[in-house]
Amino acid sequence: MSDVLTLKPLRWLEIVVSFTLLTLLIVYLVPSGSPLVVLRYVFGFVFIVFLSGYCLTNILFLGKNRLDIIEEITLSVALSFGLTGLIGLFLGLSPIGINFISITVSLGTTVLSLAIVAFVRKSKEKPLQAHTRPTDPNATSEQSSPKAASICP
Repeated sequence: MSDVLTLKPLRWLEIVVSFTLLTLLIVYLVPSGSPLVVLRYVFGFVFIVFLSGYCLTNILFLGKNRLDIIEEITLSVALSFGLTGLIGLFLGLSPIGINFISITVSLGTTVLSLAIVAFVRKSKEKPLQAHTRPTDPNATSEQSSPKAASICP
């Protein structure tokens, strides 16, 4: 089932960058009194609660360490809360301060930076192969069996 959900690295990056840019456009362009404010809330919620942790999860868990879909979603939400809290802490302690623009720009920059790092890691990852033992075409069935291999020195 995980093979069905696996995207090529470039396609994955395109989706993350597109969602980030679409979210920022919706958040900045949709006014508060508009009926489209629901889109603003939905996209903003997913952006804050999921996307940054999802990118970080894709950096940390590749190859043999790949997570199940439930583990990936749960860890993405938890890491997103942590990253968003740290960004808020740094902005609060810096002279920039916490305001709408500083939060959206810093969180957008963080997501895009993490997405680029995850893309590089995913691009360098070798595809997992099935665990098959190489067989010698000239070997007989006795020589290639595990029992015969353990008896012979």
